[in-house]
Amino acid sequence: MYRFIKACLVISIIALSIEIVAHFKKWNLDLINRPSWEVYGLVEWSYMAWLSFRSDYIAPLVISLSRFCTVLFLIQSLDRLVLCLGCFWIKFKKIEPKLTEESIDLEDPSSFPMVLIQIPMCNEREVYEQSIGAASQLDWPKDRILIQVLDDSDDPNLQLLIKEEVSVWAEKGVNIIYRHRLIRTGYKAGNLKSAMTCDYVKDYEFVTIFDADFTPNPDFLKKTVPHFKGNPELGLVQARWSFVNKDENLLTRLQNINLCFHFEVEQQVNGVFLNFFGFNGTAGVWRIKALEESGGWLERTTVEDMDIAVRAHLNGWKFIYLNDVEVTCELPESYEAYKKQQHRWHSGPMQLFRLCLPSIIKSKISVWKKANLIFLFFLLRKLILPFYSFTLFCIILPLTMFIPEAELPLWIICYVPIFISLLNILPSPKSFPFLVPYLLFENTMSITKFNAMISGLFQFGSAYEWVVTKKTGRSSESDLLAFAEKEEKLHRRNSESGLELLSKLKEQETNLVGQETVKKSLGGLMRPKNKKKTNMVFKKELGLAFLLLTAAARSFLSAHGLHFYFLLFQGLSFLVVGLDLIGEQIS
Repeated sequence: MYRFIKACLVISIIALSIEIVAHFKKWNLDLINRPSWEVYGLVEWSYMAWLSFRSDYIAPLVISLSRFCTVLFLIQSLDRLVLCLGCFWIKFKKIEPKLTEESIDLEDPSSFPMVLIQIPMCNEREVYEQSIGAASQLDWPKDRILIQVLDDSDDPNLQLLIKEEVSVWAEKGVNIIYRHRLIRTGYKAGNLKSAMTCDYVKDYEFVTIFDADFTPNPDFLKKTVPHFKGNPELGLVQARWSFVNKDENLLTRLQNINLCFHFEVEQQVNGVFLNFFGFNGTAGVWRIKALEESGGWLERTTVEDMDIAVRAHLNGWKFIYLNDVEVTCELPESYEAYKKQQHRWHSGPMQLFRLCLPSIIKSKISVWKKANLIFLFFLLRKLILPFYSFTLFCIILPLTMFIPEAELPLWIICYVPIFISLLNILPSPKSFPFLVPYLLFENTMSITKFNAMISGLFQFGSAYEWVVTKKTGRSSESDLLAFAEKEEKLHRRNSESGLELLSKLKEQETNLVGQETVKKSLGGLMRPKNKKKTNMVFKKELGLAFLLLTAAARSFLSAHGLHFYFLLFQGLSFLVVGLDLIGEQIS
């Protein structure tokens, strides 16, 4: 991909150099129609040959490709419009999941179903305390709930800290256990699959999954589990995410726009009209029978949550989405972390599509549901969207500045994208001031999403990369007060196990410091302990930045107006991202 971008950049620079010469010599397209004896000099003759070749061979190819991408763009825009109309209809009719008459008797603890809580984590030093604490305070009879802390951390110190946190809540009467795998394969899917093999799981009817940075409210189970009562076909109840750090920086604000649309519109509309949507991997309650009948957790892709949701849908299970039940979590605050997350989120679906297509075709679900899965769920929203957004706005548009015969109309560049961006921002109205940055940033992210889609579709090595999204451990004001109160109580504890843990940690920390001192003092040179935070450089984004800015310079020569401003600001957007100047920088 980077070589392709460099090739386009080199071609655009050469073309710009020729166009600058032609501009100052006042050559124009009429040169093609001039007789050869009126052409003076080798340079002028070469330019005339280039114009003829461009008009006869290059322009038709670019025009055909741009028309194809434009059709895809319009289809995807129509899909986005239909989703928004569906959301408006839900709001207008006040449609929401209703509880059946058979409900849980809150006065009788024995009527509460058995619920298993799973908290998978891997090296989540910043957030493990708040997630374990929130799960331990869920309002549910203690004898009807079990919390599994599924720790895949490879840091012995962190393992000890998590064990101690689990023991703190166990001493308070919480039914909680710590589990660590010796063979850590399959990432999150392998972790969950291993936990479901425990003998005691057969005693539980439902399983709830919370990632390590998710902090549910105490009434989460009472708002979700009752929907299963009297609804034997229901396999999943999904809650909405809310973000404790959505206003932290520009990057988190832009992410919040996308995810608000995803939950408020996509998930809600699909849940109401189709009883199916992609499981978000966390903040959801599964009927264990649905998981088992659908084949359980599989390690074949990096989107195990979407995988199990598709297989459950093919087996006839229905899903419910609760837009009014929120679970707080974190957004990635650095571009590096966000980029890695988006790569996994966009390569995994293409892996899954390759694997699931035969099963979808052979399944017994209706033709309409098969068409929805293949054409809408996978092809349109997971493949076509990143393909046209990258190809049309990052490659074809700058190339058309050097091929005026294939110039794109303003409604493709400006009017339709702004309208679609307005639709995306509707679920988060406070984000309207960020309309233009959002539009530019979405085009900037298209290179990451396109690259991920291609790697997943053709099974490239990067499609199987799994990097745990970096967390900061940010909490809301109420979480901070609760944490301060808990810290005060913990400091009062003077148990023997706590002292042993502290001594072990101090001893290991001393050994590590000693080893680092020896390494740093080799050759008699002492290095500073604190490393300064440095910005990363993303080559693909920088390459596209220079390509777009080169095209903007060519557009300026032709006085294209809106084309010039779009290319200029889009190029600057790529430049800012390529130099890692958006979000929080991490060393």
